[in-house]
Amino acid sequence: MNPLLDLLHPYPFERLRTLLADVVPNPDYDPINLSIGEPKHPTPSLVTEALVAGLDGLSVYPATAGSMPMREALSGWLARRYGIPAPDPGSTVLPVNGSREALFAFAQAVIDPGAGGWVLCPNPFYQIYEGAAVLAGARPWYVAQRADDGFRCRWEAIDESVWAETRLVYVCSPGNPTGRVMDLQEWRLLFERSDRHGFVIAADECYSEIYFDTPPLGALQAARRLGRDGYDRLVVFGSLSKRSSVPGMRSGYVAGDPGILRRFLLYRTYHGSAMSLAVQAASIAAWGDEAHVIDNRARYAAKFEAVTPVVSEALQTQRPEAGFYLWARVPGRDDAAFARELQRQYNVLVLPGSFLARTHEGANPGAGFVRIALVEGLEACRRGAQRIVEFASEYR
Repeated sequence: MNPLLDLLHPYPFERLRTLLADVVPNPDYDPINLSIGEPKHPTPSLVTEALVAGLDGLSVYPATAGSMPMREALSGWLARRYGIPAPDPGSTVLPVNGSREALFAFAQAVIDPGAGGWVLCPNPFYQIYEGAAVLAGARPWYVAQRADDGFRCRWEAIDESVWAETRLVYVCSPGNPTGRVMDLQEWRLLFERSDRHGFVIAADECYSEIYFDTPPLGALQAARRLGRDGYDRLVVFGSLSKRSSVPGMRSGYVAGDPGILRRFLLYRTYHGSAMSLAVQAASIAAWGDEAHVIDNRARYAAKFEAVTPVVSEALQTQRPEAGFYLWARVPGRDDAAFARELQRQYNVLVLPGSFLARTHEGANPGAGFVRIALVEGLEACRRGAQRIVEFASEYR
């Protein structure tokens, strides 16, 4: 067996199951699960209709590169969404089976396993980044996102000796779990470091379409504004899962540096990761329609409007810039104990923030927080928020 597998940490939800293994929730309350970021809104009918209409495509092997109509749909959406010239569908975009598998596979293709080096990622973070780094033969370097710094990654504080050995940087904007959006100056700094040291940037943008007022700045958009028209050493990852409430369809894209994507496509032809033609047909329909996305955003906005003022009565939190999570500070620092007792007493499930982060340079920046995913219906989110407030007042 690959000995690097022994270096992997249990996934946050595995840790949560262990934490709650002997907990018997209060039967006086119905269960409300606000722990996992799984969209619950109805799948748009235009997507299901296109999927059914495309079922004949199951009789053929799909190309790993995707069909040209699929790639053109992705290119067109990127151009409309970010106000950039349409990326070349033949070289600058690829369909992938959800951003998760691509984020993992990308490290395996980009990193020289014999060279090692660092893979930088935000902390707290999406655990795929860490596992991808470890199994590619590199070492994760965790960049803390702290409340006293607005949850931004302090790229400028990283020592040059670390940058010199950096092979890949994962960024997540809008962030999971904080909802923070990177600004142009942060991108400028990161691009300058990439130019100096030659590392690749993997920009995870799967929450880009869940926002309230201003569409979040995208990595390709930032690159164009800074004169980086060729997207050198930059690859962006997006998904329909959150945007269109189709997590089970496993449909996303990568876009960016054509030279890197050419090599990544080579890797993927061996990886066996072609998207079925039926899913491509449904994806084309989804990327071509914005009405259902606007409706989706309105549903999340209504939940944040109803829930945030309530939760903030007891926990320190605020509406994020984007995404569908509340990142809330709990009384004390033991977020796991808070989550455990909340489940036991009020049958509400949230995710301890420390499970989403690593102790690095003496601190775990997720400790003392919980992630509250507003994915259930409005009324369930209202009830969950009220129970959290009642529990927090007693817990304090």
